[in-house]
Amino acid sequence: MRPACLWIVPALIAPIVGCQPKAESPPAAAPTADAGPKAPPAAPGVGRSAPEKAAVAAANAWLKLVDEGKYQESWQETAGFFRAAVPQTDWTKQMKAVRAPLGALQGRTAQATQYLTSLPGAPDGEYVVVIYRASYEKKGTATETVTPMREADGSWRVSGYFVK
Repeated sequence: MRPACLWIVPALIAPIVGCQPKAESPPAAAPTADAGPKAPPAAPGVGRSAPEKAAVAAANAWLKLVDEGKYQESWQETAGFFRAAVPQTDWTKQMKAVRAPLGALQGRTAQATQYLTSLPGAPDGEYVVVIYRASYEKKGTATETVTPMREADGSWRVSGYFVK
């Protein structure tokens, strides 16, 4: 079986493949009440800051849509930067081509997060690169990289996705 790889807005994945974006400590934020269902387990130290926690929660919610095959809805829930770069029809075709051979998700754990304010080829802003270890019905181990960015309204929305 050919490995499933999908690069969407590749510049947002650059930190994973060796580029040196500007990393900073996330700004301090007031604690918020924990609401809603529990996120998938994370490795110790993953998503410690408030921005990282919010970004991981957004990534988890977005991945749930992808896992359920709701590709059109997942596109609608991405960052404006993503939607401007990837037409919805292209996104749906790419996701079907990449995810179908993997089979059903068996499990996923967040392994690492990195808060960044600059990525090559992307506007300056707030980003969190989230690395997941996943297993699928037809692929024992996969690495997923999801990159949420903070939108102007303060919400975190996915701006990049890569699965290998």
